[in-house]
Amino acid sequence: MTQPNFSYLIYATPRTGSFLLCEALRNVGIAGQPREYFWPRNRSYWTERWRVTSNADFLQQAIVAGTSSNGVFGAKVMWEYFEDLVSTIRQATNKWEMSVPELFEAAFPNMHYIWIRRRDKVRRAISHWKALQSDIWMWTTDEPPVPAKEPVFDFSEIERLIRQNEQYESAWQSFFDTYQITPFYCFYEDLVNAYEQTVIDVLEFLSVPIPEKLTFAPRILKKQADAVSEQWFEWYHQQKSQQNSDGD
Repeated sequence: MTQPNFSYLIYATPRTGSFLLCEALRNVGIAGQPREYFWPRNRSYWTERWRVTSNADFLQQAIVAGTSSNGVFGAKVMWEYFEDLVSTIRQATNKWEMSVPELFEAAFPNMHYIWIRRRDKVRRAISHWKALQSDIWMWTTDEPPVPAKEPVFDFSEIERLIRQNEQYESAWQSFFDTYQITPFYCFYEDLVNAYEQTVIDVLEFLSVPIPEKLTFAPRILKKQADAVSEQWFEWYHQQKSQQNSDGD
């Protein structure tokens, strides 16, 4: 099995900037080709593209696809299917007794952990609720895709997604605490405001040699927050304030 020299996984929850971080790391050409290879919804796409039939072949091709020419592998994973990823690697490697960090180190040598979060929990939930309704998770063209359904504001759904994300982040924190892992902490807001510096910080965390003149490929992901997002943000806080007043 081909193995990289440096490896990392980006641990995320929905709408925390993981797409943007993956693009930023791909854009320097020396930080792997991180994508969501292990998302079950994408499994059939990659299986057909790589023409694989076993978990072992799938894992091997994911490593090949996610590795840049300097031997750095990257991918991202969400809590919702983390156990699926662990199961895939166990079946692919036939290593059933190892702890999860030992298993990952065996599959992804020199393993590093990157945890991306978003400080603004309300805007994160609004973005998530819009994406769930429209089925638009990202785009790269000047005009956004046609939504599957026109999103509508729903206070209770936004509240539910805030609580759900808290549960997912608590699960990630518990995982890191259990195995005494200190990940590289990345926040969406910092990535947006210091795009290139964030990538440099990640490269230093990975101990990847940085060329004197590091160049970035053009950014293509489009910003998805818009005036509707801001209007929903105001509506949410208005209803939250009213809810709190009614509870006094």
